[in-house]
Amino acid sequence: MTESVPVRCPACRREQSFTPPTFPCSCGAPLTLPVLRDGTPEEIGHRTWQDIWVTVDCPSCGRQGHWPQPEFGCGCGAVVRVPVVPVAPGPVQPVPQAPSPGGTQAPGGTQAPGGTQDGEPGARPAFRPVTIRTARDAVTAAAQYLRWLGFGCLRRPDDPEASGVDLYGKGVVAQVDPTTRPTGLREVECLWLNGLNESALSVFFSLAGYAREARARADALHIPLFIMDLTGTPQPVNDPADALIRCGPPRG
Repeated sequence: MTESVPVRCPACRREQSFTPPTFPCSCGAPLTLPVLRDGTPEEIGHRTWQDIWVTVDCPSCGRQGHWPQPEFGCGCGAVVRVPVVPVAPGPVQPVPQAPSPGGTQAPGGTQAPGGTQDGEPGARPAFRPVTIRTARDAVTAAAQYLRWLGFGCLRRPDDPEASGVDLYGKGVVAQVDPTTRPTGLREVECLWLNGLNESALSVFFSLAGYAREARARADALHIPLFIMDLTGTPQPVNDPADALIRCGPPRG
């Protein structure tokens, strides 16, 4: 269980217990944000996209990723940002991954889809990520990744909020969650229903990971789940996502 830490609100000076959030790293290990115990919490007056993310190294695999900045709402009405332990300076080491039999290894730990075409082994060039600075950038990054996987004719719906889908393509529907909260069960199930209506594969992208129930349901429904950091490079977090990277779009 994650240990709580005492945090003093800078607005009312009251001390309260704060439990640092835990997110799933792409390596599969839980990553608890390392709160700086002797740091100075700050009251949030205005948020920007850059302000809500913090860089943290995964203690299990060493991968450096961007995660939602921990914060809480005080009873006095203030929203407080809790500082985390700063990342040690130095070059970021790539996360080693074993290459799959059907694909090649691309820079940044992203595998190129394999498969065969007319009896010949197929491979993709290295994926070129799109830096994420806004929610719209997150959708653009997901679209670029789906094209890299082999999905074509991607388009955005006229009203993504009403449709529950951010991207339509040939044989695929995708949802992108750019919020700082782990994606929940309802979002995953809604995307699955949209995929059924379109007779298409449902693919989910999230910046803050997935709730346990959402992850379990996606596994049961064979929905590929990806997590993205602010570099715009998706990483698979379940077996259906690994299979999609390895084999590319379903044929049929």
